[in-house]
Amino acid sequence: MTQRILFVCLGNICRSPAAEGAFRARAQHHETDSAGTSDWHIGAPPYGPMQEAAQARGLDLSDLRARQFRAEDFDRFDLIIGMDANNIADIEVLRPMGSETPVRVLTDFAPDTGADHVPDPYYTRDFDGALDLIETAVAGLEAHLR
Repeated sequence: MTQRILFVCLGNICRSPAAEGAFRARAQHHETDSAGTSDWHIGAPPYGPMQEAAQARGLDLSDLRARQFRAEDFDRFDLIIGMDANNIADIEVLRPMGSETPVRVLTDFAPDTGADHVPDPYYTRDFDGALDLIETAVAGLEAHLR
């Protein structure tokens, strides 16, 4: 069954587009998108260093453009996945009354890592470390959706 999955981070230029790219490379039959809780980078491509790190793993993020998360996304998607607790809190603030769309942290799908969030490589500069965790978690997500 095709699922519509939205990946969400703060600016939609590092973690969420990387998660979208990694997931769509594994599970092309699902519909994906990504968004940010902030409006800082609307219309911008993923951050250059993240694109380079992703490209080195065969993930092409060049067609993605940042957009801001909005309340309508609860109706448009079957599952919304945030990268950390702050993202989840910002998402939940916009939840429409009566919406039951599940919202999860990406690392829920990578319990063996011991991580409770995906660190933001825009600040940590660890793009490969973030991608390692993202790829592990999206593999777990794919398995969960089977």
